[in-house]
Amino acid sequence: MLSYRKFAYVYDQLMEDMPYPDWIRFARTAWEKYGMPKSVAELGCGTGSITIPLVNSGFEVTGIDLSADMLSIARRKLEGTPQGNRLFREGSVRWVQQDMRVWELPEQVDSVISFCDCINYLLEEDDIRAVFARTYSGLKDGGSFLFDVHHPNTLIRYDEEQPFVLDDHKVSYIWTCALDELRCEIEHHLSIFARDENDRSVYRRFEETHTQRGYDPEWMKVELTKAGFRDVKCYADFEWVEAGSDAQRLFFVAVK
Repeated sequence: MLSYRKFAYVYDQLMEDMPYPDWIRFARTAWEKYGMPKSVAELGCGTGSITIPLVNSGFEVTGIDLSADMLSIARRKLEGTPQGNRLFREGSVRWVQQDMRVWELPEQVDSVISFCDCINYLLEEDDIRAVFARTYSGLKDGGSFLFDVHHPNTLIRYDEEQPFVLDDHKVSYIWTCALDELRCEIEHHLSIFARDENDRSVYRRFEETHTQRGYDPEWMKVELTKAGFRDVKCYADFEWVEAGSDAQRLFFVAVK
């Protein structure tokens, strides 16, 4: 499992173009279909870019992440919102440092979400099974489990289309990939250049290696069913259409 360190402090700058509103829209549409939750657990919440809008919309959200640095940034971001301190005092949000394979809360929740391909960072089939089993146990009866992953073909395309370069005045990177075709496992190698906050003429370089694995969507459906979930569906690219081999991002919806 990946635990973000230095990367946490440039994460929001690198991810500012990510479609967070689309993930939230997908979740809301799923909840309209399967039951609007009061309590939500988010696995791999990162810096809270999905957690905080949900909390501000009235949901009780527990943000769970392996990285203490990510959670620290999420807390500061929430405190910077007009309602932040009040929401924290009222218990509308909790930040919990846990591994998603063994996550546990004192009470079951109405829905569990995990977006932004967090589950692709689980590199063994048993890791996937552990998350599915733990999530089933952590949900109330009738609760929903919503998550997305890269389609295996997306990881293959990353390898084919590399390298990737970002040249920005705040943070830049050179991103290369190495694909293990047999496992459909890809290593992302990033050389990141981040502007020094104390001396804007200086850029600090650091290296990151992130590893993800793609899984057969039919296998994932079977494993969700084995974990006890029912009404398991797989959709494509933020839309409520059946996922095919041309999908880039797979969205799973499963009900306890």
